[in-house]
Amino acid sequence: MTESHVVTLERHIIEAERSHPEATGAFSNILHSITLAAKIISREVNKAGLVDVLGATGDTNIQGESVQKLDLYAQDVIYNAMDHSGHLCCMVSEESEDILPIPEAFPKGEYVLVFDPLDGSSNIDVNASIGTIFAIHRKVSDGEDGTLEDCLQAGCQQLAAGYVLYGSSTMLVYTSGAGVHGFTLDPSIGEFLLSHRNIRIPDPGARLYSINEAYYPRWSVGQQRLMQHFKGLGDDSEPSFSSRYIGSLVADFHRTLLKGGIFMYPADSKNPNGKLRLLYEAAPMAMICEQAGGKASNGIGSILDLVPEGLHQRTPLYVGSAPLVELAESYLAENQAEMGA
Repeated sequence: MTESHVVTLERHIIEAERSHPEATGAFSNILHSITLAAKIISREVNKAGLVDVLGATGDTNIQGESVQKLDLYAQDVIYNAMDHSGHLCCMVSEESEDILPIPEAFPKGEYVLVFDPLDGSSNIDVNASIGTIFAIHRKVSDGEDGTLEDCLQAGCQQLAAGYVLYGSSTMLVYTSGAGVHGFTLDPSIGEFLLSHRNIRIPDPGARLYSINEAYYPRWSVGQQRLMQHFKGLGDDSEPSFSSRYIGSLVADFHRTLLKGGIFMYPADSKNPNGKLRLLYEAAPMAMICEQAGGKASNGIGSILDLVPEGLHQRTPLYVGSAPLVELAESYLAENQAEMGA
């Protein structure tokens, strides 16, 4: 990309908005505020080893997980960047048990922001890639304040979804239902620049799978058979796949989006409902993947069709190149059929 053809994220959003004459600008302003928060978080992540933001706070979140200092910092940054805009009726965060209301001093809007402020926080202290995940819904209830009804919407109702990857470079990837685009932060000018236009997940893509194999003994027979297939040990004697696993959903998903393959976080005997959160992890990633030509499933059907019953509902997740996700569904279906026989 030459300097004369530089496209900033802001320009990209404005140009996309022009194709919708009915647009009010609210949606663009929300995305602009998210990018501001991302820049601030990126700055702190990049200097985390030099300041007192590493390590745990000593508290646990609603998930029962240890809260990292950067988790809370990222949540505060996003909330403070969004609470006064007048475009949101409420927010929901992985780190907060309840809905985050908009302060009474500020006007309320017609949108809901759900977000995981810092996914992969267990990797913070070892300087591995981490990220922020977000999605936007339209308010559906009456009244000014946001309610559970506004927050607990199926993924297919998302207006937009995206993530920010804090790695060797900071990259923001998002979709508003018209393809997936990636923007890389240029720290010299403080702008996200279009670096990956209209991302399409390779189909079938690289022969890669991503999963925490330490949980193998806790998986269903169908999941174990699927892994035997990927390792080239099944009856079909296909060449084996390669394994890639970081342990940060954003990082593992980003690699899968660009290279192809499949990312899996299945249910197991300890977590029969899965481990990842449906509302602000699985559903946003599912929208991005399917807009890029891939597929996302809970092992039975589409993630985007699931309606959350609670803010912190969990789900299994299979996401990546469509043929591989469909293969996973077939192995799991065979297992269910055998169990029902």
